[in-house]
Amino acid sequence: MEAFPSPLESAKFIAGRSKDVSVDEDGARRVAESLFDKASAAEFGLAGWKSLHELNPRAASGEAVDWVFLVDTLNFSFWSEREEHKYLVKYEGKTYSGYWSLCAAVNRALDEGIPITSASYFATMTLDQVRHVFRSDTEVPIPLIEERHRVLNESGTVLLEKFGGSFLTCVKMSEKSAQRLLRLVLENFPSYRDEAVFEKKKVSFYKRAQILVADTWSVLEGKGDGSFDDISSLTIFADYRIPQVLVHLKAMKYSEELMKKLREGTIFQSGDKEEVEIRGCSIWCCALICKHLLELYEKKGQDMREKINAVLLDYYLWDYARDHREEMKDTPFHRVRCIYY
Repeated sequence: MEAFPSPLESAKFIAGRSKDVSVDEDGARRVAESLFDKASAAEFGLAGWKSLHELNPRAASGEAVDWVFLVDTLNFSFWSEREEHKYLVKYEGKTYSGYWSLCAAVNRALDEGIPITSASYFATMTLDQVRHVFRSDTEVPIPLIEERHRVLNESGTVLLEKFGGSFLTCVKMSEKSAQRLLRLVLENFPSYRDEAVFEKKKVSFYKRAQILVADTWSVLEGKGDGSFDDISSLTIFADYRIPQVLVHLKAMKYSEELMKKLREGTIFQSGDKEEVEIRGCSIWCCALICKHLLELYEKKGQDMREKINAVLLDYYLWDYARDHREEMKDTPFHRVRCIYY
């Protein structure tokens, strides 16, 4: 059995040794306090995944699980080099950017009769077919198209050879455990192994693997095969938006030197020290926010462990980033082109 380091343990290790990124414990507590009223509201809950996002599947079916698998297999690298120069997809009268442009392209393909969520189709897709399905409504193509083609072929082949062509088989095999499902994904799908080396130690983030488990939980509404009793063992999904929100909310700080590089638009490589610090500290910071939130509810005599976890906090912060883009534009995000996020 291959050893997959825990993202939470990795985050604690990174945050304790980080030079250019620091977690502000008081800031994390203030964010928790500001979320206190919201965390019991519907938009913080599981239902928000469907009710707040029109492109997500409505059904809790095998087809919906296959949609989630396809989308999270491609859930990486949507940021634009220039704000006015973006990959956009029009669907049902609306124009979508970022991650939602991917979802819109998938739904557009399904409407056109292209079985894009079927492993037997995407395992053998040609690069031209991938280009067609994910075509842009601007002159800017989707980033990393060759990598997307490779990952689709590879993942589709694994699904067909090992899991009868459906991700639902993996979900059933995990027997209602988020951690077992996470491990199955990491053991079988190489593109999900989001790891680095920090201070000579192997560390992990597993952004897409964890989001795949979380979205499976969400699409199945936490019921049936998706009733993972250990969903709160997942961490937030360390991408480029969540760190930006945490810095904006003053729960995390960057050194002047790092801030200068970010403002200059420096492109980092996956595994660079600063990039590992940004991602690791984000995970640790959100773990502290969750801890403080639960403590606040405990003081009020409420046990919210079923309702508050890093997954729901991530969903909330990610939507916050989208809705407060204007106020956040002075806080730069870190730029990396890779298949992990």
